[in-house]
Amino acid sequence: MGGAVGFEHGEGERKSASFARPRTFRGMELVRIAIVGPESSGKTTLCEALMVHYQAGHVTEGTREYLEEIARPYTEDDVLEMARGQARTHQDAPLFAAEHWEATGGADGPATAPVEPIFFDTDTLNYVIWAREKYGRVHPVIEQLVGEVHYDWRLLCRPDIPWEPDPFRENPHDRDRLFDLWVDELRRRALPFTVIDGDRARRMDTATLVVDDLLRRGRR
Repeated sequence: MGGAVGFEHGEGERKSASFARPRTFRGMELVRIAIVGPESSGKTTLCEALMVHYQAGHVTEGTREYLEEIARPYTEDDVLEMARGQARTHQDAPLFAAEHWEATGGADGPATAPVEPIFFDTDTLNYVIWAREKYGRVHPVIEQLVGEVHYDWRLLCRPDIPWEPDPFRENPHDRDRLFDLWVDELRRRALPFTVIDGDRARRMDTATLVVDDLLRRGRR
């Protein structure tokens, strides 16, 4: 079955090295897929559904845990720290996925490297949009992390589902504009993505078509 890792704060003094990892890691080829989008757009629901469907690993978003732990209004420095934490967990994701594959018997399978998906509940680009919206600027380290953490594809969730109140959500009336910011940012950076919209069935149909195609490409 799938699994998840989060992140902890408190390591902001650690310097950022390169967070990129090779596609092939401990005998398996990883396809890294980030589920992204504005608040309350169905990211976590889709990520968990894909984890179950593919019996794959997934990396949870650590923002909520961080904000609960600090128990105060967050600051610009906190956004930077959350971005660093996200990058650290995404750095460790290949090891996590390989351990999951070995624990479920994958290491006893064919000698050729398998192609396995790993799903990320949001990505480092999230903190660029967050910081720019909240503070009108983006810390250079956050921009650096975006360039260092690699994803093969992004599934961009459209906020065409009802808003769900949450203590850590801030933009109930602004989701469509934020979605457009995501589209603009991904296009500006020439990052590959697919828009995910509609009801749950349609979202899963679209997402699995994309993931299946990525896995087929990896097996060639």
